[in-house]
Amino acid sequence: MSPAVSRQVAALAAVCVLAPALGACGGGATTGTPAVGVSTTGASAATGAGAAPAAYPALATKNTTRISTADSVGTAAATARIVFPGTAPAQRPGAVALADARDWRGALAGAVLMAAPLRAPLLLTDNGEIPAPTSQALTALAPTGAPSAAGAQAIRLGTAGDPGGLRTVSIAGSDPFTLAQNIDSYRSRVAGGASRDVLIVSADAPDYAMPAAAWAAKSGDPVLFTARDTLPQPTRAALTAHAKPHIYVLGPASVVSAAVERDLSRYGNVTRISADGPQATAVAFARFVDGAFGWRVVDPGHGLVFASPTRPADAGAAAPLSASGTYGPLLLTDARGGLPPSVAAYLLDIKPGYSSDPVRGVYNHGWIVGDPDAVSVDTQATIDGLLEIAPVKP
Repeated sequence: MSPAVSRQVAALAAVCVLAPALGACGGGATTGTPAVGVSTTGASAATGAGAAPAAYPALATKNTTRISTADSVGTAAATARIVFPGTAPAQRPGAVALADARDWRGALAGAVLMAAPLRAPLLLTDNGEIPAPTSQALTALAPTGAPSAAGAQAIRLGTAGDPGGLRTVSIAGSDPFTLAQNIDSYRSRVAGGASRDVLIVSADAPDYAMPAAAWAAKSGDPVLFTARDTLPQPTRAALTAHAKPHIYVLGPASVVSAAVERDLSRYGNVTRISADGPQATAVAFARFVDGAFGWRVVDPGHGLVFASPTRPADAGAAAPLSASGTYGPLLLTDARGGLPPSVAAYLLDIKPGYSSDPVRGVYNHGWIVGDPDAVSVDTQATIDGLLEIAPVKP
């Protein structure tokens, strides 16, 4: 951001830094605001058709759009319909991936199947059953069959339920490490080769792991899991198959230890991406670049996705938003649905500006994932203001 833009919005930064005291940047759902979305009010809310004026600003503001779902099952179904409207064959996916809603690790690892060539959005089952939002999404999406996957229409991950009536491939894995390895192996086969970059995240710290799903969906780089102090054998085998990849560890030594980092260096060059807390680490990842790896979102004109760390499966469910449309990294609110100062400062830094005509500017857009219990309406409004293009005085 230019010094001129920074001067223009310095006052807004001060407001957001003081948000915990003032309540200006979130911290709970606004009383009386309806939770609008597929999981609460049905199809009309999912499409926006017939939404009452009282549904706003929760449903949308000028710079944000909310996927107002009460759980990750609804998030996955709504996201898949948003990315693949299905009104024409070209707007239907070749295949969908299915993970169990109770297994956030499987949902994160499965996000990589949204990358080319499969372009398979994630849907969620529940304890082996196909819940109504997933069933309705499957009917509307009507997968055409993925040529790169021998015509498969559905890819079941781990203990996910069987969709029935579709040509289905199953990827097994009795633990998150093995499932992630097998997903990576399958994706490498259909893509015609293993990726040169790999993400390593904690299997026990979902808030640090969540941002990896967005990048996997966009890039095709796999998400592999580790324990804090021990690198599991399935992850070792996956890294060996990548033949000395670039390895990126997401999170501090408190969740992926220095000993594991040293062990990883046997398999490739290791870079750790970390900051003070999961929210700041997500920001660091959004800024990060190393050759072809990394979002490098350090300027205006981008899409951004905002989710709550209390709903980790939302990261995989919403990952197609980062791999289509305006593309962009996943950022995290705090556990109460408020906007952390590190995220507010980042949005301020990439805030768009214009000198004479805003029509000639660039714009940021934010997807808000979850109902107001997950990400408050106050937070959404503050994000909207931070995303807004602002005049720059010479």
